[in-house]
Amino acid sequence: MIREDWRRRIFVDLLIWVLAALACWAWRMVADKSGIAAYWSLFGVLAVLWIFIGWIVQLYRSYKDTWFWQSILSLAADSIILVFLCRWALPQLPWGLSYRVAEWTILMVAVLETVLVVIEHYWKYATNMTVPPMQIEKRYKAQVEREDRERPLPSIESIHQSVLSVTTEEDYQMLLDKARLNSRLTKAVCDRNRFAFLQIPDYAYNTIVDLTLLNDAKGINRRFCIINQKLPDEGRYVCCYRPQEYIKKKILAKYPPVINWIVYSLYFFHKRVWPRLSFTSRLYYDVTRGRKRMLSKTEVFGRLYYCGFVVDEVIPMGHIEYVFAHRHSQPYPQEQFKVYGPLIKLPRVCEHKKIKYFYKFRTMHPYAEYIQQYVFDARGGMDIANKSNDDWRITTWGRFMRKYWLDELPMLINWIKRDMKLVGVRPISKTMFETYPEWLQEKRTLCKPGLIPPFYIDHPKTFDELFASEDKYLTEYLAHPFRTDVKYFFLTMWSILTRKTHSA
Repeated sequence: MIREDWRRRIFVDLLIWVLAALACWAWRMVADKSGIAAYWSLFGVLAVLWIFIGWIVQLYRSYKDTWFWQSILSLAADSIILVFLCRWALPQLPWGLSYRVAEWTILMVAVLETVLVVIEHYWKYATNMTVPPMQIEKRYKAQVEREDRERPLPSIESIHQSVLSVTTEEDYQMLLDKARLNSRLTKAVCDRNRFAFLQIPDYAYNTIVDLTLLNDAKGINRRFCIINQKLPDEGRYVCCYRPQEYIKKKILAKYPPVINWIVYSLYFFHKRVWPRLSFTSRLYYDVTRGRKRMLSKTEVFGRLYYCGFVVDEVIPMGHIEYVFAHRHSQPYPQEQFKVYGPLIKLPRVCEHKKIKYFYKFRTMHPYAEYIQQYVFDARGGMDIANKSNDDWRITTWGRFMRKYWLDELPMLINWIKRDMKLVGVRPISKTMFETYPEWLQEKRTLCKPGLIPPFYIDHPKTFDELFASEDKYLTEYLAHPFRTDVKYFFLTMWSILTRKTHSA
């Protein structure tokens, strides 16, 4: 099937021919100072023949419908046929033109076309997610179907040896006490393949202990979702992982200053950035099989909450942390392709309670948004004035970006799209929105959110002070929109210049 956007591809080919002709002209001028004006008509004829032959050999078929080598063969056929035509036709013409110039031009075009074909097919490979999104089955209340009894001694010893094959005696004793490995209602599994959990009968065990490091596990979200479906209501799940913070400390301590940060940066890029970018993610997993990934505490917790679990306890054992969680709800609808790049879109409650997506630079670890309430509860609420100081979801680079407002620059896209105005209350998440009193929720959704929020002037330190600050602005705005926004704009600029207000 000839690609529907063949016009764009032909335009690109013509542009490539112009670039190749200019390169040949520059080469001739430098090499022998000879004129090349006579060759311009030849280049025009060759470009037309290239497109004509390319159409015949199906060079313009969609890369989505062809194999890589099919495109390369079509490209090679186009180049070879055109070279033979030049060698046969040019000596027959009275112009006295050298076919060497034509051959070099065709070669340059073929090289540039090859680069284009490689880029197109690599993009198809990188974005082709063959695994369909996981379907989450709805279920009603489920209880354990087995009787809670202690395992016989041979069975306990068998589990003991299995655990020791992947971890230490100290870890086994901890799991024996905390996860009740000696109970018939506890199932211990050590398998990188998530499909091993499919063999477990539904609701047969109250606790599932996963002894595979999540750093080496394939398909963490699907793994969690399968276990979620196998556990009864409030069933417990125990998993383990090697924290990113441990790896960082180990590398920084192993190498001398400066060199250690260079090594860590390279390691971080390889194990953290490369797997997260949309155009390199699949290549990374195909090459490494997903082993030895860097996982932060935020990401592990966020994935658990995303998949319907609630974290109860974390027990560090050397370089490994064991996370004890229980099944709380159905998982969120699973996404086929998760983007972890530096530019993200976050759902926010806006005017008339509509959910819109706002752009920001990522300052938190992936899945941080799913544990917002957990962080608030762990801190006994949130101090508005210092909400990011001890928030372990924020990365080191993220703190720098927030300090200098860099994380909010992409919101200018939303401002251009008229999703928000210059001055106004900040667009907030649904979790944060639900912490507001109902009367302020209604008042908030009467107008668009803004880039410059009123609390940059009032500097609230508690939720009550934040509510009062926003209520004051909204009351003034609803009465005098233009005058209020102008007033708050200049007051904010003054606050930034004199009090060094920065993004939180």
